[in-house]
Amino acid sequence: MQSNEQQAHTQWQRWHQVRQKVIQTISQNMHLFGITPSVGRLYGIMYFEDRPMTLDEMCEALGMSKTSMSTGVRALQEIQMVHKIWQKGVRKDLYQVEEDWYQTFVSLFGTKWKKALESNEQQVRQAFTALTELYQECTDKSLRSKIECDLDKLEHALNYYDWLRRLVASFESGQIFEWIPKKSKST
Repeated sequence: MQSNEQQAHTQWQRWHQVRQKVIQTISQNMHLFGITPSVGRLYGIMYFEDRPMTLDEMCEALGMSKTSMSTGVRALQEIQMVHKIWQKGVRKDLYQVEEDWYQTFVSLFGTKWKKALESNEQQVRQAFTALTELYQECTDKSLRSKIECDLDKLEHALNYYDWLRRLVASFESGQIFEWIPKKSKST
Protein backbone atom coordinates (compact mmCIF):
# COMPACT_ATOMS: atom_id res chain seq x y z
CA MET A 1 0.00 0.00 0.00
CA GLN A 2 1.34 3.42 -0.96
CA SER A 3 1.72 6.24 1.48
CA ASN A 4 -0.17 9.46 0.82
CA GLU A 5 3.09 11.04 -0.34
CA GLN A 6 3.81 8.20 -2.80
CA GLN A 7 0.26 8.26 -4.06
CA ALA A 8 0.43 12.01 -4.64
CA HIS A 9 3.76 11.61 -6.44
CA THR A 10 2.27 8.93 -8.71
CA GLN A 11 -0.73 11.12 -9.46
CA TRP A 12 1.51 14.07 -10.32
CA GLN A 13 3.48 11.81 -12.69
CA ARG A 14 0.29 10.60 -14.40
CA TRP A 15 -0.90 14.20 -14.77
CA HIS A 16 2.44 15.18 -16.32
CA GLN A 17 2.34 12.21 -18.74
CA VAL A 18 -1.17 13.07 -19.90
CA ARG A 19 -0.19 16.70 -20.45
CA GLN A 20 2.93 15.65 -22.38
CA LYS A 21 0.85 13.40 -24.66
CA VAL A 22 -1.44 16.32 -25.52
CA ILE A 23 1.56 18.60 -26.15
CA GLN A 24 3.09 15.94 -28.40
CA THR A 25 -0.17 15.60 -30.33
CA ILE A 26 -0.42 19.37 -30.77
CA SER A 27 3.18 19.41 -31.94
CA GLN A 28 2.62 16.63 -34.47
CA ASN A 29 -0.48 18.24 -35.94
CA MET A 30 0.88 21.78 -36.24
CA HIS A 31 2.48 20.82 -39.57
CA LEU A 32 -1.02 21.17 -41.02
CA PHE A 33 -0.57 24.89 -40.46
CA GLY A 34 3.01 25.01 -41.70
CA ILE A 35 4.49 25.02 -38.20
CA THR A 36 7.48 22.89 -37.21
CA PRO A 37 7.11 20.31 -34.41
CA SER A 38 9.47 22.24 -32.12
CA VAL A 39 7.36 25.39 -32.47
CA GLY A 40 4.28 23.21 -31.93
CA ARG A 41 5.79 21.91 -28.67
CA LEU A 42 6.49 25.50 -27.64
CA TYR A 43 2.85 26.40 -28.27
CA GLY A 44 1.68 23.32 -26.33
CA ILE A 45 3.82 24.17 -23.33
CA MET A 46 2.71 27.79 -23.39
CA TYR A 47 -0.92 26.71 -23.75
CA PHE A 48 -0.81 24.73 -20.53
CA GLU A 49 1.11 27.40 -18.64
CA ASP A 50 -1.19 29.38 -16.35
CA ARG A 51 0.72 32.59 -16.89
CA PRO A 52 2.70 34.47 -19.52
CA MET A 53 6.25 33.23 -20.09
CA THR A 54 9.59 34.86 -20.81
CA LEU A 55 12.00 33.54 -23.44
CA ASP A 56 14.25 32.29 -20.62
CA GLU A 57 11.41 30.26 -19.13
CA MET A 58 10.60 28.82 -22.54
CA CYS A 59 14.26 27.85 -23.03
CA GLU A 60 14.29 26.09 -19.70
CA ALA A 61 11.01 24.27 -20.38
CA LEU A 62 12.09 23.02 -23.81
CA GLY A 63 15.86 22.80 -23.37
CA MET A 64 16.42 24.89 -26.49
CA SER A 65 18.44 27.99 -27.23
CA LYS A 66 17.14 31.51 -26.77
CA THR A 67 17.57 32.10 -30.51
CA SER A 68 15.35 29.10 -31.26
CA MET A 69 12.75 30.29 -28.76
CA SER A 70 12.80 33.80 -30.20
CA THR A 71 12.34 32.43 -33.73
CA GLY A 72 9.53 30.14 -32.55
CA VAL A 73 7.71 32.88 -30.68
CA ARG A 74 8.01 35.18 -33.69
CA ALA A 75 6.50 32.50 -35.93
CA LEU A 76 3.62 32.03 -33.49
CA GLN A 77 3.10 35.79 -33.25
CA GLU A 78 2.90 36.11 -37.04
CA ILE A 79 -0.02 33.70 -37.12
CA GLN A 80 -1.58 35.27 -34.02
CA MET A 81 -1.21 32.21 -31.82
CA VAL A 82 0.96 34.07 -29.31
CA HIS A 83 0.77 37.66 -28.12
CA LYS A 84 3.39 39.82 -26.44
CA ILE A 85 1.97 41.31 -23.28
CA TRP A 86 3.08 43.86 -20.74
CA GLN A 87 3.02 43.37 -16.99
CA LYS A 88 3.82 46.09 -14.48
CA GLY A 89 7.17 45.53 -12.81
CA VAL A 90 8.40 42.93 -15.29
CA ARG A 91 11.35 44.04 -17.39
CA LYS A 92 11.56 41.06 -19.73
CA ASP A 93 9.22 40.47 -22.63
CA LEU A 94 6.29 38.23 -21.74
CA TYR A 95 4.38 36.06 -24.17
CA GLN A 96 0.98 34.43 -23.81
CA VAL A 97 -0.87 32.06 -26.12
CA GLU A 98 -4.18 32.83 -27.74
CA GLU A 99 -6.36 30.37 -25.86
CA ASP A 100 -9.35 30.76 -28.15
CA TRP A 101 -8.67 27.94 -30.60
CA TYR A 102 -11.59 29.11 -32.73
CA GLN A 103 -9.84 32.45 -33.23
CA THR A 104 -6.52 30.73 -33.78
CA PHE A 105 -8.03 28.57 -36.51
CA VAL A 106 -9.71 31.57 -38.13
CA SER A 107 -6.41 33.48 -38.15
CA LEU A 108 -4.45 30.53 -39.52
CA PHE A 109 -7.09 29.53 -42.04
CA GLY A 110 -7.54 33.07 -43.28
CA THR A 111 -3.84 33.83 -43.56
CA LYS A 112 -2.85 30.56 -45.24
CA TRP A 113 -5.80 30.31 -47.61
CA LYS A 114 -5.77 33.94 -48.68
CA LYS A 115 -2.10 33.68 -49.56
CA ALA A 116 -2.62 30.50 -51.59
CA LEU A 117 -5.81 31.85 -53.11
CA GLU A 118 -4.21 35.07 -54.34
CA SER A 119 -1.26 33.25 -55.90
CA ASN A 120 -3.38 30.56 -57.57
CA GLU A 121 -6.04 32.95 -58.79
CA GLN A 122 -3.45 35.27 -60.31
CA GLN A 123 -1.90 32.37 -62.24
CA VAL A 124 -5.28 31.14 -63.45
CA ARG A 125 -6.32 34.65 -64.57
CA GLN A 126 -3.07 35.07 -66.48
CA ALA A 127 -3.52 31.68 -68.12
CA PHE A 128 -7.14 32.53 -68.98
CA THR A 129 -6.07 35.78 -70.67
CA ALA A 130 -3.23 34.09 -72.56
CA LEU A 131 -5.46 31.23 -73.76
CA THR A 132 -8.22 33.64 -74.78
CA GLU A 133 -5.72 35.58 -76.92
CA LEU A 134 -4.36 32.35 -78.39
CA TYR A 135 -7.89 31.12 -79.13
CA GLN A 136 -8.69 34.31 -81.04
CA GLU A 137 -5.54 33.91 -83.17
CA CYS A 138 -5.71 30.15 -83.63
CA THR A 139 -6.82 28.60 -86.92
CA ASP A 140 -6.22 24.94 -86.02
CA LYS A 141 -9.62 23.42 -85.10
CA SER A 142 -8.09 20.67 -82.97
CA LEU A 143 -6.08 23.18 -80.93
CA ARG A 144 -9.08 25.52 -80.64
CA SER A 145 -11.04 22.62 -79.17
CA LYS A 146 -8.29 21.96 -76.60
CA ILE A 147 -8.17 25.66 -75.70
CA GLU A 148 -11.96 25.77 -75.23
CA CYS A 149 -11.73 22.81 -72.88
CA ASP A 150 -8.93 24.48 -70.92
CA LEU A 151 -10.85 27.78 -70.74
CA ASP A 152 -13.85 25.91 -69.30
CA LYS A 153 -11.61 24.33 -66.67
CA LEU A 154 -10.03 27.67 -65.82
CA GLU A 155 -13.47 29.28 -65.51
CA HIS A 156 -14.43 26.47 -63.12
CA ALA A 157 -11.25 27.18 -61.12
CA LEU A 158 -12.08 30.90 -60.95
CA ASN A 159 -15.56 30.07 -59.66
CA TYR A 160 -13.95 27.86 -57.00
CA TYR A 161 -11.58 30.67 -55.97
CA ASP A 162 -14.55 33.04 -55.69
CA TRP A 163 -16.29 30.50 -53.42
CA LEU A 164 -13.11 30.04 -51.37
CA ARG A 165 -12.72 33.82 -50.99
CA ARG A 166 -16.29 34.01 -49.65
CA LEU A 167 -15.61 31.08 -47.30
CA VAL A 168 -12.50 32.78 -45.91
CA ALA A 169 -14.48 36.02 -45.51
CA SER A 170 -17.13 34.12 -43.54
CA PHE A 171 -14.43 32.95 -41.13
CA GLU A 172 -12.88 36.39 -40.79
CA SER A 173 -16.24 38.12 -40.25
CA GLY A 174 -17.37 35.49 -37.76
CA GLN A 175 -20.40 34.64 -39.92
CA ILE A 176 -19.27 31.00 -40.00
CA PHE A 177 -20.18 30.78 -36.29
CA GLU A 178 -23.79 31.62 -37.14
CA TRP A 179 -23.91 28.52 -39.35
CA ILE A 180 -21.73 26.35 -37.13
CA PRO A 181 -21.84 27.76 -33.59
CA LYS A 182 -18.85 27.59 -31.26
CA LYS A 183 -19.20 25.16 -28.42
CA SER A 184 -18.63 26.69 -25.00
CA LYS A 185 -16.62 25.04 -22.24
CA SER A 186 -18.38 22.26 -20.39
CA THR A 187 -19.02 22.88 -16.76
